[in-house]
Amino acid sequence: MLGAGVAWGAYSLRGRRKQTHGSANNPTAVTAGNFARTVPMALVLSAVALPQAHLSSSGVLYAVASGALTSGVGYAVWYRVLPTLQATHAATVQLSVPVIAALGGIVLLGEAATWPMALSACAIMGGIGLVIWNKA
Repeated sequence: MLGAGVAWGAYSLRGRRKQTHGSANNPTAVTAGNFARTVPMALVLSAVALPQAHLSSSGVLYAVASGALTSGVGYAVWYRVLPTLQATHAATVQLSVPVIAALGGIVLLGEAATWPMALSACAIMGGIGLVIWNKA
């Protein structure tokens, strides 16, 4: 997760820098291109893992919907909003993603809401609030 967080931060900062300097005027096209460039690596890794895989049509459908559609739309929206945010605010707001995902799991998938989850969400959102409030 640490590696994913660092990669997401670097990706966002690079995208923000490109938008500021005018080389990424169409975030949707840039995001689609980035997703398309990952296909060869994903195919190779999938082929390596195929002998151990247990595929079902619904599982594949959910994976495509989650990966391609939801993530693609999420990235496109993020890059539309990113130029309007200060880098510190953008980095801080990104920390809300686990809270949003946990709430989605509770609401959409019927996952259990637990006290540790609630306390963690409060700590995360409280920290985000403090950073934004302190900058204001």
